[in-house]
This record gives sequence, C-alpha cells and structure tokens, in this order.
Amino acid sequence: MPAKDTYHDAVKNALIKDGWTITHDPLKLKWGINNMYVDLGAERLVAAEKGGQQIAVEIKSFVGLSEINDLENAMGKYVVYHSVMTRTEPNRVLYLAVHQEAFSDVFEDPLGKLLLEDYGVRLIVFDSQKEEILKWTP
Repeated sequence: MPAKDTYHDAVKNALIKDGWTITHDPLKLKWGINNMYVDLGAERLVAAEKGGQQIAVEIKSFVGLSEINDLENAMGKYVVYHSVMTRTEPNRVLYLAVHQEAFSDVFEDPLGKLLLEDYGVRLIVFDSQKEEILKWTP
C-alpha cells in the first residue's frame, strides 16, 4: 500500500462534507499483473439516478522542490489511472485533487492550462485548512 498524501484526510473530510460517501481508501485498480492504488473512491446518491455517481480521487500535494516535477508525477498517474479505469471502472470518473495554492500556481499557469485542455483532466480544488471543496472542473 502506498503512503497517504499530505492532504489525504483533508480531501476525504471535504468530500464527506460535500455529501460523498467514501467507499474505498484506497481504490485498488488491477491491470495484468500490476496493482495500482488511487487515493480514494467515493459515491453519492442522486435522486434521479439509480446507483448514483461514482468518482475516484488522486490527491497531489505539490510540496516538492520542483512544481514541474510534481506536475509530471501527477499527470503521469492521472493518465495511467484514467486508461485503466476506462476499461475496469467505466462508471467511475477520475479527479485530481489539488489545494487552492497549487491550482493557482500550477494549473492557472499556461503549461497547466495546456495539460488540462489536452488531457481533459478533471480537478477538485480544495481548501486544506477548512477541509472544503472550492471548485470542481468538468
């Protein structure tokens, strides 16, 4: 099992506050002989839908020495997990969770915007102090 991210509990609590039920901590993915672990799996019942909505959330702290290295790591995981999930968990939507400072510094930068656009990355932006979700991107 991989170590939990710095903001793991803050994101988990923010999702719960937002009406999500944590179903997996972590969510195990398997492809061939490879096991992968997305930080969280969650579900929210919606009155109009049977079965509700299902998401997987990969949490990234962006606290390393290089934001570019952190971005490369986050994007690499996102792409791998997305590819596996489209085949093994097709009803679950993958999100990358980042704190508000990382969103401003990394994903509002031209390179971050380019990657979001080219790879269709979905983000959850959260406030780590208040343990609240500030923004969901499509």
